[in-house]
Amino acid sequence: MPSALPHGDPAPADGRLPAAVLADAAQRPFGVYVHIPFCQTRCGYCDFNTYTAAELGSGVSRGSYADTVLAEVRLAGTVLDGRTPIASTVFFGGGTPTLLPAEHLGLIITEIRETFGLAADAEISTEANPETVTPGYFAKLREAGFTRVSLGMQSAVPRVLEVLDRKHRPGRPQEAVAEARAAGFEHVNLDLIYGAPYETDADWQTSLDAVIAAGPDHVSAYALVVEEGTALARQVAQGVLPAPDDDVLADRYVMADETLHAAGFDWYEVSNWARSDAARCRHNELYWSDANWWGLGPGAHSHVSGVRWWNVKHPARYAVLLESGASPAAGRETLDAQARLTERVMLAVRMRDGLALAELPPERAAVAPQLAGWGLVEHPALEQGRLVLTQRGRLLADAVVRELLA
Repeated sequence: MPSALPHGDPAPADGRLPAAVLADAAQRPFGVYVHIPFCQTRCGYCDFNTYTAAELGSGVSRGSYADTVLAEVRLAGTVLDGRTPIASTVFFGGGTPTLLPAEHLGLIITEIRETFGLAADAEISTEANPETVTPGYFAKLREAGFTRVSLGMQSAVPRVLEVLDRKHRPGRPQEAVAEARAAGFEHVNLDLIYGAPYETDADWQTSLDAVIAAGPDHVSAYALVVEEGTALARQVAQGVLPAPDDDVLADRYVMADETLHAAGFDWYEVSNWARSDAARCRHNELYWSDANWWGLGPGAHSHVSGVRWWNVKHPARYAVLLESGASPAAGRETLDAQARLTERVMLAVRMRDGLALAELPPERAAVAPQLAGWGLVEHPALEQGRLVLTQRGRLLADAVVRELLA
C-alpha cells in the first residue's frame, strides 16, 4: 500500500498561510503539481499514493475527479491571493494521468491558467503509461496545452518487466515516443529502472540501447529501491527474490552515464540526462531549487516559502473535505533555517550546476578541498566557487551531503 504521510502540525481548516510567507512568495518561481491517483494495476515495487479500482471501492469516480481537483485549484487561488508569480510549470503525475480523458486534464489546465496565470512558455507535462495512450490521445493532449510527456518504460527486456509487474509489451514505449513526436511533442522523456532481480548487464545495455534508438530528448534512470509495504518488499523478505546489490547498482549507473553521454545526453541531475538545456524538466528543477509549488490531489505535497504541507491520502476523504469547503491538508510544517539549509544542500549537490560554496557556513565549505582530493567533486568548478559532483561523487552523493552537513 502507499507509504505513510509525514508527521506534522495540524493544518488550518481554510488552508491559510502566514502573511510573511505570502510576502516572500512573490520572490520565487511558482509551479503546480497535479496528482492523478488511479492505476490499472499496481506494480510490485510502487509505494506511491495510487489506487486500482479494487483498492478504491465506492465513493470515488474517475469521471468526477477533475471537478474535485478544480475545487482545490480555487481554494489555492484564495489562499495565495495573487501573491505568487504566474505559474511557469505544471506537472501531472501519479498514478496514471492518462487514464483520465485528455479533455479532463485540459479542464484542470484551464482552471490553473484562469486562477494563477500561465507563462507564455510554460512547461506543461504529463506522465503516461505507454499502454494508455494512442496517436489520437497524444493529439488531444497537445490541444489541451501539454508541451512535454514522460513515458514509463522501465526496461526493454520482457523478463525484467515481468519481475517489475509492468504490463506493457516490450517495444510499446518506443512506439509511443514516435506517436508523441508525430503529435507535435518536442520534449519526450523515457523512464528506466535498473537493478531489478535477475537483471544482467546485457539486459541493462539492451534497455539503454532501446531508449537511445527511440529518440527521446530526455532520459531518467533510477535504481530500484525496495520500499516497505510493497509486494516486492514482501518477496525479498520471504527470499523469493534477491535484494538489489549496491555494487551492481553502481555499475549499472556508470553504464547508463557513459552510454547516454556517448549518445549526446548530458546529466543535469544525478538520475536525469537531457540532450540540451531546453530538454531539461523545468518542473523538477523548480523542486530542486527551493522554489514554490502547490500540489493538487490526494497525498500531494506543497511548498511555499518555507512552509510545507500535504493532503489527506485517500481520494474519497479528499473529495469530502473539498465538497465541504475545507482544505484537504492533513498536516504541515514550517522549516527553520537549518532545515532549509539541509534541504538546499541535499538537492543542489545532485545538480550539474552544483552548490555555491558561499551558501555553506565557512566551517562546512572548508571540507570541499578534501572532497576534491577524494575525487568526489570537480576541481575546476571548485576553483570557481561551486561544488559539482564527479561521476564517482554522484555514486556517493549521500556521503558528500553528510560531509557537508556534519
